[in-house]
Amino acid sequence: MASAAKHRILVVDDETTFIRMVKLNLEGTGRFEVLGEANGLQAVRTAQTFKPDLILLDVVMPDADGGDVAKKLREDPLLKDVPIIFLTATVSREDAGQELRRIGDYLYLAKPIPLEELLACIERNLK
Repeated sequence: MASAAKHRILVVDDETTFIRMVKLNLEGTGRFEVLGEANGLQAVRTAQTFKPDLILLDVVMPDADGGDVAKKLREDPLLKDVPIIFLTATVSREDAGQELRRIGDYLYLAKPIPLEELLACIERNLK
């Protein structure tokens, strides 16, 4: 498969091991090119250069709240339509349930996220 056919996913999370795991799993499918960003404040600049098709965004990060990062992404004309899926460890999988949940206008998934669930959510939300 040509790399141009791969969907670009930006993973923004302060846990670098989580980023590496998601990158390894998604790229392992052969359908995605994944870039990780551990700094919420840097995420908008990274997104501007990487031009992702979808962003996985941690809610709780030490340098910037995921909601603030999402707001900045929405204010950028080039990024305003990129789907954002929040990831959070603050809600348990049991509390979140099986169906997709929302934080405001955004979908969220509770960590830890089974690969099948993550892939299904990404596929449903790619434009």
